[in-house]
Amino acid sequence: MAGAPGGTLFLVATPIGNLSDVTLRALEILRGVRLIAAEDTRVTRRLLTRYEIGTRTMSYHARSGPGRLAELLARLRGGDDIALVTDAGTPAVSDPGMELAAAWAAEGGRVEAIPGASSVLAAVAVSGIAGPQWVFEGFLPRAGRVRRDRLAAIAADERGAVIFEAPGRLRATLADLAAACGPARPAAVCRELTKVHEQVVRGSLASLEAAVTDGAIPARGEVVVVVGWSTGASGPGGEAAAEASRVTDETAALAAVEGLVTGGLGRAEAARRVAAATGIPRRRLYRVDASR
Repeated sequence: MAGAPGGTLFLVATPIGNLSDVTLRALEILRGVRLIAAEDTRVTRRLLTRYEIGTRTMSYHARSGPGRLAELLARLRGGDDIALVTDAGTPAVSDPGMELAAAWAAEGGRVEAIPGASSVLAAVAVSGIAGPQWVFEGFLPRAGRVRRDRLAAIAADERGAVIFEAPGRLRATLADLAAACGPARPAAVCRELTKVHEQVVRGSLASLEAAVTDGAIPARGEVVVVVGWSTGASGPGGEAAAEASRVTDETAALAAVEGLVTGGLGRAEAARRVAAATGIPRRRLYRVDASR
């Protein structure tokens, strides 16, 4: 974009955990710009200190008011090059930055991506279940119809799905996914990727929900959930494979009902949701669980 007015806004990807996972180009940009706009200056300072970078920082996050956006745009118009960083990963990917990038691009300004570490791509690769095509969902809506609609869309899509989730909501989200997609659908919880306590657990949605409930998957740290792609009955084995997995699916369905009940949902409603997702009769799920 030669001849574009003002400075350049660099969207710089930063490490998602291990500070060694930063590109040489990112370090060059961070050293060379006039200002670094950071989601949390304290987090960014650790990276800058590690690589002896003294560039000035300014906070810019999801709760920054319009005044901070206007200030950054004014600096860009004045010719300052600015690097935008978030606490981890790439700005504007479920993180602050979209508004600034869009506003500067709308004025004809130069916006340049400096790619690097990505928790999305790392989770897709390490899970091994996303399939040949997958979608990135980011954070799911927390409640209401919009959440139910999003879950239903994931369930109806044969492609894998990558979801960000806060650790405190992980169990509830896995239970909702099990009810919508079927408790036996393969998934993976990728926690603290590239960090000291990295954990990748693969299994069915129901078994992963149970693992969070019993503490095998700690409810802390950064979490990415990968929902596996759905091959359906037409995959290897066809109807025979589906019949062979029936008992396992029913066991997983019962576990999903129990998980929903533990989370505070009435047993009848829990059985109804899981029955709708799996095709197993609601009365069977309700009767068997109620007799335990």
